[in-house]
Amino acid sequence: MSTFILLLLTGLGLAGLYYLVASGLSLVFGLADVLNFAHGLFLSVGAYATWWAATNLPGAGSEGLGFVLAVVFGVVAGAVIASIVELVLIRPLYRRTIAQVLVTVGLSLAGVALLQAIWGADPRPFPRPAWASRVTMIGGAAVPNSSLLLAVSAAMVLAGLLAFLRFTRVGLVIRAGVEDRSMVTALGIDVRKAFTLVFAIGGAAAALAGILAGVQFSVVSPGQGTSLLIFGFIVVVIGGMGSVTGTAWAAAAVGLLQQFVNYYASGLGDICVVALLAVVLLVRPQGLAGVAGGAHA
Repeated sequence: MSTFILLLLTGLGLAGLYYLVASGLSLVFGLADVLNFAHGLFLSVGAYATWWAATNLPGAGSEGLGFVLAVVFGVVAGAVIASIVELVLIRPLYRRTIAQVLVTVGLSLAGVALLQAIWGADPRPFPRPAWASRVTMIGGAAVPNSSLLLAVSAAMVLAGLLAFLRFTRVGLVIRAGVEDRSMVTALGIDVRKAFTLVFAIGGAAAALAGILAGVQFSVVSPGQGTSLLIFGFIVVVIGGMGSVTGTAWAAAAVGLLQQFVNYYASGLGDICVVALLAVVLLVRPQGLAGVAGGAHA
């Protein structure tokens, strides 16, 4: 029983990481209709900004409020970079899907190369708090605190995104702007500002994912965001492009499947995840919670 509890909770922790990666992708695609292949760069920016802040920013560190300050710095850095990318590169390319793909793929490659040029290609130790290295006994299972942190953080991000989209004026404007941008513009509302905010939120979520990945794996590397982005896209497709709640369910399915299969059939977890993706695409191409022709929470 303790093994089942351990696999369940660590699987939910892995699912939380995938959701944090995929939530920004889902939000940006579902609401701004942009397939952003540079999303992994925002993860790396958040992780490296936090790593830098922990040793260089006054008041920041690897413990207590100092670590919180470093995390805030990393999340803000991810949001700022995402906003700049939207303003400079994406805004002129709305409704030009192929151009968006080419630009974001190029930006992703260039961003990884820039990080390697500045800090090198080798992984660097991430300043994780001491409590993140400990375990908590739950039902006889020693569950890593880092997995619990991932699961709780993902749940908080999900709740925040749903509340933002459903109950705030800006969230309603964003959803209306996707459905009929010309009508919203005719009402005197600048939809472009709302879409910039969407990118900022997506960048912040991605940066948080990069930071918590650093806490989970104890290292940060330039290509870390790119490798996690693969699973992010898988989760978004399975859940339904543009569905925030569908993405959460898909992340849980992928994380738990991967964790249980890797334990009982070592090395087959990734294969089972790809098989799940194939089955969903064949049976329900729009995803578990996706709907054709519209964005939704």
